[in-house]
Amino acid sequence: MPGGRPARSKTLATWLAVLGGSLGLHRFYLRGPRDVWAWLHPAPTLAGLVGVHRLRTWGQDDMLAWALLPLLGLMIVAGMTAAIVTGLTPDERFAARFRPGAPVESTRWGPILGVITALMLGGAALMSVLAYGGQKFFEWQALRQQATQVRPAPAVVPLRTSAG
Repeated sequence: MPGGRPARSKTLATWLAVLGGSLGLHRFYLRGPRDVWAWLHPAPTLAGLVGVHRLRTWGQDDMLAWALLPLLGLMIVAGMTAAIVTGLTPDERFAARFRPGAPVESTRWGPILGVITALMLGGAALMSVLAYGGQKFFEWQALRQQATQVRPAPAVVPLRTSAG
């Protein structure tokens, strides 16, 4: 292969993004281990998994879990977006970028099924992140308001004296 890089498969790249996009597996496959963006994927994904663990261990009152858990959802959404973009890239354009010198390969249904899967999973993850984030935001606001609320002192009732 010219340039020392083997030809990449669009179908495999799409499915790697679906199955491991949150960890950057598709980027490692397409661009190799020197891709800086690929190395930025695992950290927020693992932080989100820490949030899941804290939520299961400490319950819903753990505020750190509130902050970490949406990271996992957002990284899943990023992986699904990459799968959609990769799967819908025209074969000629994909071949020019990741298969230089190799003939254009007709990908058929593999990437399309990956895109359909990514749309379902990415849509569910995005709706979940938005719903969870909105719920926790309003809960946090209520807790903050409750903590700063000044409670009035009990009213002083004057003693009745008998006027004799």
